[in-house]
Amino acid sequence: MAALRGVSRSGCGLPLQQLTRPGYATCSRRSASTQAAESASPVLLDLETDSSVGAPQLSPDEKKDFRPWKRAADRKLPLPGSRYQYHPPKYDRGPLHPIQSPNQSDPIARDFVPGPFSLPRLRQTFQSTVSSDIMTLAYNHVPPGTPKEPSVERLREWDGSSPYHKNRPKRAPRGAPVLPLRERDITFNNIPEIKEITIAAYSPEAVEDPNHLVVTRSVILAMTGALPDITRTKTSVVQWGIIRNKRAGVKTTIYSNDAYEFLDRLIHIVLPRIKDWKGVKASTGDGSGNLSFGLGPQEVAQFPEIEVNYDMYPTRMIPGCRIFIKTTATSDRQARLLLQCMGIPFWGKI
Repeated sequence: MAALRGVSRSGCGLPLQQLTRPGYATCSRRSASTQAAESASPVLLDLETDSSVGAPQLSPDEKKDFRPWKRAADRKLPLPGSRYQYHPPKYDRGPLHPIQSPNQSDPIARDFVPGPFSLPRLRQTFQSTVSSDIMTLAYNHVPPGTPKEPSVERLREWDGSSPYHKNRPKRAPRGAPVLPLRERDITFNNIPEIKEITIAAYSPEAVEDPNHLVVTRSVILAMTGALPDITRTKTSVVQWGIIRNKRAGVKTTIYSNDAYEFLDRLIHIVLPRIKDWKGVKASTGDGSGNLSFGLGPQEVAQFPEIEVNYDMYPTRMIPGCRIFIKTTATSDRQARLLLQCMGIPFWGKI
């Protein structure tokens, strides 16, 4: 068929069989029956049936001389680039740019991170069960054609007493310089999940005895598997013996699978072993879907990483800790619903 491109306009009206090469040999074709083979269109018989599978193989001598790596090393100039070669962009120019950086899981990404090598059990439970349960519990049926309720304006309008009020942005509400997040309805693409977990421990005795800080850092490192950072006191309190800008605590943040692994151990191993524990107070939260609660030294010692090497830590130096759970929820109500479905109990009046 490629030979037809050089034919003049006068030869375009000839039948296709007269334009083919005379010495071309057709090969046999596979058909369901002999009758189907005989009734095949004569145009299909002119198509080339050869493929690269029937190409002659290299001889042993040619295989020895075939060294593509040497040919590439001897090449003085690089091969010209093609549209099939993709190089990830060096800078991220925003979500609306036509050229986007690949994900971290893609091997060609500049910030490639191998893994994950395992999927936490709690994360599997969230993806298979908890996410669908949250959608069922938070479902709010709205019949078609129902008018939307007008949203309350949280910003104040200008009174228009001055010409400079025109086209000026609205003012913040009184007494609230920072507006909290506005709660969004839970939908199939807005299911809250765990974003990160921060564990902080405070040891005021470390101001006088640095050994307390060493034990505190070792305990948090064993619990989370992440090396914690040392924090310093911000103010001085004479009654409590606290001096400003002294090292007196540690803090670390874990993400992704590490956060789910830590939460799994906390829910199924540590919390059930606490005696006379009511649960997390329901009034906790910052109004934006982030909850926090504390554990004492006795509860911290219940973690399996601490319990297996309990004799390694001085008993009186094991600290308590504060756990901050940051979620993608837009309100404390949605964050409590997420943690309740995962197994954390709440008590008290909201």
